[in-house]
Amino acid sequence: MTKPRIVYLDRTTPPHISTLVLVAGLAALTLNIFLPSLADMARHFGTPYAVMQLAVSAYLAGTAVLQLAIGPLSDLFGRRPVMLTCIGLLALGSVICLLAPNVTVFMIGRILQTAIVAGFVLSRAIVRDMVPADQAASMIGYVTMGMSLVPMVAPALGGVLNDAYGWQANFVVMLVYALICLVVVYRDLGETHHHRSKSVADQFRAWPELVRAPAFWGFALTCGFASGIFYAFLGGAPFIGTVIYRLTPAMLGLQFMLLALGYTLGNFISGRYASRIGIIRMIMSGNLISLAGVILALLLLLLGFDSAFAFFGPLSLVGLGNGLTLPSANAGLVSVKPHLAGSASGLGGALYVGGGAACSVLAGWLVTEETGALPVLCLMLASSLLALIFSEMIRRTQERLSLDDDT
Repeated sequence: MTKPRIVYLDRTTPPHISTLVLVAGLAALTLNIFLPSLADMARHFGTPYAVMQLAVSAYLAGTAVLQLAIGPLSDLFGRRPVMLTCIGLLALGSVICLLAPNVTVFMIGRILQTAIVAGFVLSRAIVRDMVPADQAASMIGYVTMGMSLVPMVAPALGGVLNDAYGWQANFVVMLVYALICLVVVYRDLGETHHHRSKSVADQFRAWPELVRAPAFWGFALTCGFASGIFYAFLGGAPFIGTVIYRLTPAMLGLQFMLLALGYTLGNFISGRYASRIGIIRMIMSGNLISLAGVILALLLLLLGFDSAFAFFGPLSLVGLGNGLTLPSANAGLVSVKPHLAGSASGLGGALYVGGGAACSVLAGWLVTEETGALPVLCLMLASSLLALIFSEMIRRTQERLSLDDDT
């Protein structure tokens, strides 16, 4: 596969990497910019915090379901029209959230915002359309490194905006960002998928070809449990920060930056070295580092170091580990059956985001003022161990395939 010719803001050529970063960043911002505002939003709508938490967990569940359709739809109609439609739906959802008179209408807006999951699904598929698997891991690493700047800054920005202007300011930022993305994608995103399926039904009928491949399950479950560590953190950290450690929204946002800084560094390393080191080594290394971070935070808590920094600080290693693991695992996921890259990205994404939503809900349900951070850290520990087990499954599967090729 030759390197494609790319001209920025020319929709007759494949997109510039900055466009993919911009859209993937929008997807990340929509998830986490308002996390420090959850308590204030619950008070505004006169609803329990657990109900407001659904703005995160139900959103994740919605994105999991939607990914099942976005991948096949993009394989049928192309990446460009699906991406533009999804960004438009996000903008509409942001307007509804801003004007919502009650929590029910607000949640309807959040459901529409789930369409931006296309930013994750299609950026992976577009990269795989353009370059081979090892190069895809590096390119996805650069995309996710760039997009990780958004979740690094977003919670801190969201906390400051909340303190200055109220929670609604976060959704104004989402709307403006969405409109900018709509213009840039329209001008820059040339179609990259030129071997269209005949129908969506053909794509769904191709799923057995994916699910019969052990490598697909290895990559999907590794992504799922590696992401599950982070989603368990998302489910419990806002409560832990605001209720247990009494952080202001702005200070809570700054604590989230520790995880995002680690994630940015991990993605930089992936972008720089994945094509040289190989995706299997990157996945294994990342999962080991994530496990070390969770164990360190758990040990500090059990030894009596019960503070915000003792909880958030070591978890920067989880960000670093995910930054190493996820680009390579995603590149492997969409390379198992390259002709089904969109479907693989969508189905795999649905599996691991759905699992992430479950981890988020469970973490939010388990944590109380009496339990402290311990249940969330135990859930993160279980997820990190399972991620390591499935990454070992990938390694052994690849070794077996190599031996079969040699014979």
